[in-house]
Amino acid sequence: MLSNKRKLAAAAAVLLMVAAGCSSSKSTSSSSSAASGTSGAAPSGGTYTIGILTDVTGLAASGNKTTALGAQVGAAALAAPAGYSLKFVVGDTESSPGGALSAAQKLVEQGHVLAVIAVSSLTFSAASYLTSQGIPVVGLGEDGPEWVTANNMFSAFGALDTTRVSTTFGQVLKRLGATDVGALGYGISPTSAESAKGDAASAQAAGIKVGYVNAQFAFGSTNVEPIALAMEAAHIDAFTASVDGNTAFALITALRQGGVKLKVPILATGYGGDILTAGPGAIQAAQGVYFLVSFEPIEMHTAATDEFESALKSAGITIDPTFAEYGGYASVALLVDGLKAAGPNPSRAALISALSGIKSFDAAGLLGSRTLDMTNRAAQASTTCFWLTQLSGTTFRLISGAEPVCGSAIPGKTVSASS
Repeated sequence: MLSNKRKLAAAAAVLLMVAAGCSSSKSTSSSSSAASGTSGAAPSGGTYTIGILTDVTGLAASGNKTTALGAQVGAAALAAPAGYSLKFVVGDTESSPGGALSAAQKLVEQGHVLAVIAVSSLTFSAASYLTSQGIPVVGLGEDGPEWVTANNMFSAFGALDTTRVSTTFGQVLKRLGATDVGALGYGISPTSAESAKGDAASAQAAGIKVGYVNAQFAFGSTNVEPIALAMEAAHIDAFTASVDGNTAFALITALRQGGVKLKVPILATGYGGDILTAGPGAIQAAQGVYFLVSFEPIEMHTAATDEFESALKSAGITIDPTFAEYGGYASVALLVDGLKAAGPNPSRAALISALSGIKSFDAAGLLGSRTLDMTNRAAQASTTCFWLTQLSGTTFRLISGAEPVCGSAIPGKTVSASS
């Protein structure tokens, strides 16, 4: 029942946002003024049309389809109190590179958006277009290198350079007692492929054997039996994957059915509502799995997580948030900070300039004691931090000593998605 209620709430949120965006774009004058910042907004706020580029349908939807709901929650809890009214237009990538580019073009050319919130596995396919059009983009750098290199793009959990190998993952494996690790990534996604290779290299640097690495797996595939057999033959006891839940849980199930004793299964996605609403089979497969979380898990009950949880409850969500809801909410927090710094009626260029000058972004407190300096992406990219949780039943427990685990780039050690 909780699963159905959540899905209905998410669907309703998306429909409301599409309706709000379309109604604002029917009038050319109102849409253009929202994009250019000439809507006559008061200095304390204003009304702006914002695009949301995300994976509503298709293979990547399992991790990102609730982005719009997270943004709506952020608009109510963070933007409205600051005097900003955000109208959203949702662009569905349909989980394909061509779909991502087409959706981005529609947001800009038909939706006349001031800025774009991007939480998608395929943002890299639209990044060059958004940069060429001078569109401010806030979101999560989960897909490719553009979040590090493009001056108009700002990641709410930091501009991760996944070509640089960090000590973080190796630290986590060592702490949990892993001895032999397997890693899986999608070939189509630079970040996914590089993460698989980088995690393996991090494990090696920590003195842990790497039995199997595949960074060229087919996007969204559940044909995992050959991978399971290869990992079984390598005698792995730890497993990590920067892939969508449908792939990850199919592989975990296949490994367990093959008799592999997974001591330390770790996933980069799936925490919270993503797994709790995925059905009994997925929940069963996720038992004992560790989940990396880029923001404070709500089980910490900090002031920031309690505020987030309260805002979610106001939207009808009573279980742990999804990755995409965190992403939508944190992206709105970053957008609001940018709007405040840009002053009344900002142009796109002025908003990019304002976002570029933010030196202490904390994602409405969800980064804990950490802050991000948008003026120094090199420093952002050299440090990675994760909170760590483990699923037991339908409850996520916090892992002691992971509040969060932070590592740094290993000098001279890099990986490449293409090699």
